[in-house]
Amino acid sequence: MKLLVAAFLVAHALIHVSYLAPAPPQTSGGPEWPFEMTRSWLVSALQLDPGLVRVAGTALVAVTVALLVAAGLAAAEWVVPAAWWPALAVSGAAASLATLLVFFHPWILLGIAIDLALMWAILALGWRPEGIPA
Repeated sequence: MKLLVAAFLVAHALIHVSYLAPAPPQTSGGPEWPFEMTRSWLVSALQLDPGLVRVAGTALVAVTVALLVAAGLAAAEWVVPAAWWPALAVSGAAASLATLLVFFHPWILLGIAIDLALMWAILALGWRPEGIPA
């Protein structure tokens, strides 16, 4: 179970790297790329500089990836102490949620649900992967 949780957290973290990758070419009638920082509501609604939003978004993605990968390593009890798992997982989910809300696209609703469920399970239920100390 610990390895499954670790793999899930790392996979969830690495999905966020898509915000840093160039969008694939748009095909005729194909869907738009959901991981786009220039379409943030911060740019349109608050009229913030797109370059500033991209820099802040890149930092947010880096923090998200670092925290969730560290949480995965803690869940697997590799390198990172297992006792740090709850704080890393909740912090990583919060950073992920912030990223997904700032750069919202309807396709990322699953990611938002994952973050909310993870935070709820840890904070409200005290859930831990088997073998992780409370």
